[in-house]
Amino acid sequence: MTYYNTRRRMMGFASVAAMIGSLLTFTHGQASTSLPPGGGNAIPQDDTAPFVGGHFWGALALEPKDAWSHLRANFQWQDQPHNERVKHWITHYQANPQNVAKISERARPWLAWITEQVEERGLPGEIALVPFIESSFDPRARSHRGAAGLWQFMPGTADALGLRRNGAYDGRLDVVTSTRAALDYIELQADQWYDGNIQLSLAAYNAGAGTVNRARNISLSRGEAGDYWSLQLPNETMHYLPKLKAIAAIIDAPDDYQVTLPEIDANPGFASIPLTRPLGLAEAARLTGVSLDTMADLNPGLIGGNAHPNHTRVLLVPNGRKERLLSQLENRRSPPSNTASEGSYVVQNGDSLSLIASRQGVSVEELRRHNGLDSNLIQSGQVLDIPQRSLASR
Repeated sequence: MTYYNTRRRMMGFASVAAMIGSLLTFTHGQASTSLPPGGGNAIPQDDTAPFVGGHFWGALALEPKDAWSHLRANFQWQDQPHNERVKHWITHYQANPQNVAKISERARPWLAWITEQVEERGLPGEIALVPFIESSFDPRARSHRGAAGLWQFMPGTADALGLRRNGAYDGRLDVVTSTRAALDYIELQADQWYDGNIQLSLAAYNAGAGTVNRARNISLSRGEAGDYWSLQLPNETMHYLPKLKAIAAIIDAPDDYQVTLPEIDANPGFASIPLTRPLGLAEAARLTGVSLDTMADLNPGLIGGNAHPNHTRVLLVPNGRKERLLSQLENRRSPPSNTASEGSYVVQNGDSLSLIASRQGVSVEELRRHNGLDSNLIQSGQVLDIPQRSLASR
């Protein structure tokens, strides 16, 4: 029995016990139901399960102890039979367990947090595995068609969803920002076109709503169900949901498929700090006590290696390092009035874009492009990111 089904059974027992407000009696066979991966206290082999403080004590044993058990607990499609397309991809992934393990390892910093975001919205847990299909959980992945990031947003879609892009920052590569945009997009399409049907929305995520809507209209005109599985779609989209369901099936019961998953903590692998002033990643790494590569991996959207509020409102740091960085920043002396940080410049009264560009050894056009400016208009106190080429030439 998978953890998902076990958890549903146990939570059902707990709900009955809560309603009657007394004791719940288990048989020894039920009390020995398997626990989620990651351990926890075993359920005692007695005949009664008392309440403590108004809560069924066994509920503590059901709390996810790692990211995989948390994810499994949110799966909603694993009790559906697998059709031939899904079975094909289960066989494919089962034959390449090293690839599954490699991609799963790459998901380590992100999986728990993405699962939390999916759970908060009440979406199927399988949605947290869309990056497995889209980008192999590589935040810097780019396709030959121009899609980028964990969720593989095309430029036009990114613009429509408000994911900013310029020479210093790409919101498609920012895991926090792009994840929220992706989940918004999936929900929006489901509500707008498909009466909340998430599977059809995922098909539209891959092929575009126009393509899916045309295929659905044809299906309905033939008296068919009009669901994802009855549609004739482009080949990639025909395999999109089967891939997702297949990898979810393997993660739901990895031992059944001889796949070993890396241990990933149930807590997110990062914390965020509010960004109130510019901060270089190298400086942040030094103050946090981690490598520059670690900071860069957590903040792939910062293309130029500098973070400032013009681009993003938060900086990600390894879990457990947030307070240290906040304390270090609090104790630092303020930078000079005309220098925000290495690679940044605070506009002063009387400055113009051309004057700043001349002083920094770059062109006005390069300075505009690097900062996502639509015109030469700037104002006092504004922070400008200086292209790294000019820094190297000083």
